[in-house]
Amino acid sequence: MDLVALEEIKRVKHAYLRCVDLKLWDELADTLAPEATAHYGTPTYGDPLSLTGREEIIGFLRERLGPGLITTHFATQPEIDIDGGTATGTWAFEDKVIATEHQVVIAGAAFYEDTYRRCEDGRWRITHTGYTRTYEVMYSLKDVPSLKITSNRWTAAT
Repeated sequence: MDLVALEEIKRVKHAYLRCVDLKLWDELADTLAPEATAHYGTPTYGDPLSLTGREEIIGFLRERLGPGLITTHFATQPEIDIDGGTATGTWAFEDKVIATEHQVVIAGAAFYEDTYRRCEDGRWRITHTGYTRTYEVMYSLKDVPSLKITSNRWTAAT
Protein backbone atom coordinates (compact mmCIF):
# COMPACT_ATOMS: atom_id res chain seq x y z
CA MET A 1 0.00 0.00 0.00
CA ASP A 2 1.14 3.53 -0.78
CA LEU A 3 1.49 4.92 2.75
CA VAL A 4 2.23 8.46 1.54
CA ALA A 5 -1.01 8.50 -0.50
CA LEU A 6 -2.86 7.04 2.48
CA GLU A 7 -1.75 9.91 4.72
CA GLU A 8 -2.49 12.50 2.05
CA ILE A 9 -6.04 11.15 1.70
CA LYS A 10 -6.53 11.25 5.48
CA ARG A 11 -5.31 14.84 5.51
CA VAL A 12 -7.72 15.95 2.78
CA LYS A 13 -10.69 14.43 4.63
CA HIS A 14 -9.65 16.04 7.91
CA ALA A 15 -9.13 19.38 6.14
CA TYR A 16 -12.63 19.08 4.64
CA LEU A 17 -14.17 18.65 8.12
CA ARG A 18 -12.03 21.37 9.72
CA CYS A 19 -12.95 23.85 7.00
CA VAL A 20 -16.66 23.10 7.42
CA ASP A 21 -16.47 23.76 11.16
CA LEU A 22 -14.37 26.91 10.78
CA LYS A 23 -16.40 28.07 7.76
CA LEU A 24 -13.30 28.40 5.59
CA TRP A 25 -15.20 28.08 2.32
CA ASP A 26 -12.35 28.89 -0.08
CA GLU A 27 -10.02 26.44 1.62
CA LEU A 28 -12.83 23.86 1.72
CA ALA A 29 -13.30 24.24 -2.04
CA ASP A 30 -9.67 23.18 -2.54
CA THR A 31 -10.39 19.80 -0.88
CA LEU A 32 -12.94 18.98 -3.61
CA ALA A 33 -12.38 18.08 -7.25
CA PRO A 34 -14.32 20.41 -9.58
CA GLU A 35 -16.68 17.57 -10.55
CA ALA A 36 -17.21 16.38 -6.96
CA THR A 37 -20.57 15.11 -5.80
CA ALA A 38 -22.07 14.94 -2.33
CA HIS A 39 -24.92 12.97 -0.82
CA TYR A 40 -25.97 13.99 2.67
CA GLY A 41 -28.63 11.72 4.18
CA THR A 42 -29.85 13.59 7.22
CA PRO A 43 -33.45 13.66 8.47
CA THR A 44 -33.07 17.32 9.42
CA TYR A 45 -33.33 18.32 5.76
CA GLY A 46 -36.00 15.75 4.87
CA ASP A 47 -35.07 13.72 1.80
CA PRO A 48 -31.39 12.99 1.25
CA LEU A 49 -29.58 15.78 -0.55
CA SER A 50 -27.59 15.15 -3.71
CA LEU A 51 -25.28 17.91 -4.90
CA THR A 52 -23.18 18.03 -8.06
CA GLY A 53 -20.05 20.10 -8.56
CA ARG A 54 -17.74 21.90 -6.18
CA GLU A 55 -19.64 25.19 -6.47
CA GLU A 56 -23.00 23.62 -5.61
CA ILE A 57 -21.55 21.77 -2.62
CA ILE A 58 -19.78 24.86 -1.25
CA GLY A 59 -22.87 27.00 -1.86
CA PHE A 60 -25.07 24.58 0.06
CA LEU A 61 -22.66 24.34 3.00
CA ARG A 62 -22.13 28.11 3.10
CA GLU A 63 -25.89 28.71 3.16
CA ARG A 64 -26.88 25.94 5.57
CA LEU A 65 -23.91 25.93 7.97
CA GLY A 66 -23.19 29.66 8.18
CA PRO A 67 -22.25 31.68 11.24
CA GLY A 68 -25.59 31.07 12.99
CA LEU A 69 -24.60 27.44 13.56
CA ILE A 70 -21.84 26.00 15.70
CA THR A 71 -20.67 22.67 14.27
CA THR A 72 -18.24 19.92 15.10
CA HIS A 73 -17.52 17.07 12.70
CA PHE A 74 -15.28 14.12 13.53
CA ALA A 75 -14.32 11.30 11.18
CA THR A 76 -12.16 8.45 12.36
CA GLN A 77 -11.32 4.79 11.77
CA PRO A 78 -10.71 5.21 8.04
CA GLU A 79 -10.79 2.18 5.78
CA ILE A 80 -9.04 3.42 2.64
CA ASP A 81 -8.28 1.44 -0.51
CA ILE A 82 -5.94 2.98 -3.08
CA ASP A 83 -5.82 1.96 -6.73
CA GLY A 84 -3.21 4.07 -8.51
CA GLY A 85 -4.57 7.60 -8.77
CA THR A 86 -8.00 6.84 -7.27
CA ALA A 87 -9.15 5.67 -3.88
CA THR A 88 -12.22 4.85 -1.83
CA GLY A 89 -12.71 5.42 1.87
CA THR A 90 -15.18 4.64 4.62
CA TRP A 91 -15.06 6.77 7.76
CA ALA A 92 -16.91 6.50 11.08
CA PHE A 93 -18.44 9.93 11.61
CA GLU A 94 -20.03 11.91 14.44
CA ASP A 95 -21.23 15.48 14.42
CA LYS A 96 -23.02 18.04 16.51
CA VAL A 97 -24.81 21.16 15.33
CA ILE A 98 -25.86 23.88 17.77
CA ALA A 99 -28.39 26.25 16.22
CA THR A 100 -28.40 29.07 18.76
CA GLU A 101 -31.05 31.09 16.91
CA HIS A 102 -33.47 28.15 16.96
CA GLN A 103 -32.34 26.96 20.41
CA VAL A 104 -31.80 23.39 19.19
CA VAL A 105 -28.98 20.85 19.12
CA ILE A 106 -28.71 18.12 16.50
CA ALA A 107 -26.25 15.27 17.02
CA GLY A 108 -25.70 12.13 15.05
CA ALA A 109 -23.48 9.52 13.55
CA ALA A 110 -22.99 7.96 10.15
CA PHE A 111 -20.45 6.29 7.94
CA TYR A 112 -19.03 8.50 5.21
CA GLU A 113 -18.46 6.74 1.86
CA ASP A 114 -15.94 8.77 -0.15
CA THR A 115 -14.00 8.56 -3.38
CA TYR A 116 -10.78 10.43 -4.14
CA ARG A 117 -8.61 11.27 -7.13
CA ARG A 118 -5.02 12.42 -7.40
CA CYS A 119 -5.38 15.60 -9.45
CA GLU A 120 -3.05 17.03 -12.08
CA ASP A 121 -1.26 19.14 -9.44
CA GLY A 122 -0.42 15.95 -7.51
CA ARG A 123 -2.87 16.63 -4.66
CA TRP A 124 -5.60 14.25 -3.62
CA ARG A 125 -9.11 15.67 -3.71
CA ILE A 126 -12.52 14.34 -2.84
CA THR A 127 -14.56 13.32 -5.89
CA HIS A 128 -17.54 12.08 -3.89
CA THR A 129 -18.51 12.38 -0.26
CA GLY A 130 -21.66 11.27 1.41
CA TYR A 131 -23.34 9.49 4.26
CA THR A 132 -26.59 8.06 5.50
CA ARG A 133 -27.25 8.48 9.20
CA THR A 134 -27.05 5.58 11.60
CA TYR A 135 -28.82 7.85 14.08
CA GLU A 136 -29.74 11.48 14.61
CA VAL A 137 -31.12 13.14 17.73
CA MET A 138 -32.49 16.61 18.23
CA TYR A 139 -33.23 18.41 21.46
CA SER A 140 -34.18 21.89 22.52
CA LEU A 141 -31.72 24.04 24.42
CA LYS A 142 -34.74 25.10 26.47
CA ASP A 143 -34.74 21.53 27.88
CA VAL A 144 -31.30 22.19 29.36
CA PRO A 145 -31.90 25.38 31.37
CA SER A 146 -28.43 25.38 32.92
CA LEU A 147 -26.69 25.27 29.52
CA LYS A 148 -24.67 28.35 28.74
CA ILE A 149 -22.54 28.70 25.63
CA THR A 150 -19.49 30.58 26.83
CA SER A 151 -17.52 30.68 23.59
CA ASN A 152 -18.56 30.97 19.97
CA ARG A 153 -16.30 32.62 17.46
CA TRP A 154 -19.17 33.80 15.22
CA THR A 155 -21.71 35.31 17.61
CA ALA A 156 -21.75 36.84 21.06
CA ALA A 157 -21.94 34.41 23.95
CA THR A 158 -25.47 33.49 24.99
